[in-house]
Amino acid sequence: MKKTIYPVILSGGSGSRLWPLSRSKYPKQFLPLLGHKSLFVQALERVAENYGFGKPLVVANENHRFIVNEQADKAGIELQSVILEPVGRNTAPAVAVAALQAAEIDPDALLLFLAADHVILDTPGFHKAVNAAACAAKKDYLACFGMTPTRPETGYGYIAEGAEIEGAKGARIIEAFKEKPDATTAADYIKAGHYSWNSGMFMFAASTILKEFEAHQPAMLAGVKKALATAKPDLNFLRLGEKEFKAVPADSIDYAIMEKTSRAAVVPAEFGWSDVGSFSALAAVQKPDADGNVMVGDVLAENTKNCFVHGNGYLVSTLGVEDLVIVATEDAVMVSKKDCDQDVKKIVERLKKEKRSEAELHTVVHRPWGTYRTLALADRYQVKEIEVYPGKRLSLQMHHHRAEHWVIVEGCATVTRNDETHLMSENESIYLPLGAKHRLENEGKIPLRLIEVQSGSYLGEDDIVRFEDDFNREKDL
Repeated sequence: MKKTIYPVILSGGSGSRLWPLSRSKYPKQFLPLLGHKSLFVQALERVAENYGFGKPLVVANENHRFIVNEQADKAGIELQSVILEPVGRNTAPAVAVAALQAAEIDPDALLLFLAADHVILDTPGFHKAVNAAACAAKKDYLACFGMTPTRPETGYGYIAEGAEIEGAKGARIIEAFKEKPDATTAADYIKAGHYSWNSGMFMFAASTILKEFEAHQPAMLAGVKKALATAKPDLNFLRLGEKEFKAVPADSIDYAIMEKTSRAAVVPAEFGWSDVGSFSALAAVQKPDADGNVMVGDVLAENTKNCFVHGNGYLVSTLGVEDLVIVATEDAVMVSKKDCDQDVKKIVERLKKEKRSEAELHTVVHRPWGTYRTLALADRYQVKEIEVYPGKRLSLQMHHHRAEHWVIVEGCATVTRNDETHLMSENESIYLPLGAKHRLENEGKIPLRLIEVQSGSYLGEDDIVRFEDDFNREKDL
């Protein structure tokens, strides 16, 4: 009998490697870096039910929970569950959590672990590799996906491939895992011909991986079980026990299990994979022009060679430059030599040290009800453009230090102001005095857009007192 494969999408990320496009509260998996769909949505679509997969389970950072819901909902993909990590503990605890959850339904469930931020260009080739990994997983192997090297890459770990597994065509025993090599060693691996890149994608039966945790990481497994035992449901989320999960040792599934087990297997494959861990990697999965440039957006290039330029909606012009990465966003510009773009995270570290908002947020800030963008900010006033999704509403709230004026520019708004309810349409406005209890709601079928003018002595987002909230928000906004 053919077993259903259950995808588990690991959606963490610090938003540091592709800054300024990516930010900690909106990392790269939620961005449309290739085409019009985000990497997260593309990952979900590759394992859709029409391909025979079960409903996906997502393990996500708590800060990203509403983005996960919004993007899955807009793509028309129903999620099995969204497990929220209160803190990052690398991939091994996340794998253990998902395996324990799956084992409650079916101990022998086949679990396919995928990163939410990887690029895969050849979906049929990916499915072929998944089928080969499933054959190995049914024989109690822990299968990982090895990418056939196209260059002597020093940024990936390597896998030494051994003999083919009997009855699991396409899967091989792993002879050894190799750390990220220097250039000479990487070239030797390519020449040897039986090495592949470790992609960080895995498949195994829930029962098999849990046995390996019991054998090699009993303390980690016990900690994860405690975090699950104290987990609390919240909407369609499962919040792991914060205190318990923080006590779980942090480690990758590679170090914690794969390098210790005697059941490790690899499926060598080619399906246009990249972890897009740098702008150079992002450029490598796109077609360059005659001068070796990859240009995204409104770019005017003159005498420019081997550059990656991302305009992100803004005109960027280049003149007489080579081997550069240039990325422009509404609030930041990043320029780097191509061979230095692995160090972009050093800029992010400085931004965090200086407590600058550019490390965390874009000018467009995402909320579970929609988005807002700051258009102007001064000492005692702020102007925002707000979008509310159809069928969504903000919390019933009030402010101690600011008054607000709303002008509707598109759609219809239902506005609560103290004991009054107002139905408003385009070009109508309403004033919300300091201390007024108010709520904004979009009961229509199209997005609601308005301009908000705030005025007062303090304009911080933490000046919100919530009385009712559809999204059960407490600490976060």
